Amino acid sequence: MTFPLLVLSAVLLTACETTSRSSSYQATQSPEPTYEQAQNSAFNAANYNAVAELMRRYQVPVSANNLPGAGGAGAPLIVTTLVNIDQLEQSSTFGRLISEQISSRLAQMGYGVVELKVRNGVYMKRNEGEFMLTREIKEVASAHRAQAVIVGTYAESSTLIYVSLKVVDPGRSMILAAYDYALPMDKQVRSLLRKSPQ
Repeated sequence: MTFPLLVLSAVLLTACETTSRSSSYQATQSPEPTYEQAQNSAFNAANYNAVAELMRRYQVPVSANNLPGAGGAGAPLIVTTLVNIDQLEQSSTFGRLISEQISSRLAQMGYGVVELKVRNGVYMKRNEGEFMLTREIKEVASAHRAQAVIVGTYAESSTLIYVSLKVVDPGRSMILAAYDYALPMDKQVRSLLRKSPQ
């Protein structure tokens, strides 16, 4: 009689342990986001807010209309792809997505934006740290009489990703306004960083 009781106890304990493991596994799984949560994305809101802050700091130079090929306050802006600060010729889905959101937000705010997809839009001069724009961007800016070019970099850490945005005079490569902010290094951001352009 003792042996059947031992067997029954072992079966019951195994069943309880399996149920407990299953419950723990389900508890650790993140539920899929709802449409409402997607609509109120904190990621989008942070990037939109950064654009608003950047443009609040930007004032079109009085001399802009007198510069060769430069446009005035009504002239369009050019947005380049954000690049990895450690590999300035490389970007990712993260960098390209933020650039798209910058363009969208600027258009919503009433700015003219040149639709431009450029892979190597900005680089740093090695050993000098001097901010430069490629000749291609300068030529496009001149052709469109752009008032400024918006460039940016991002840097990864274990818990945060730091984003730096700058408004640059395309004729003189001078920084006219800048804004820095950080985003949490969550699952969503990690997944965007893993996807690099081919």
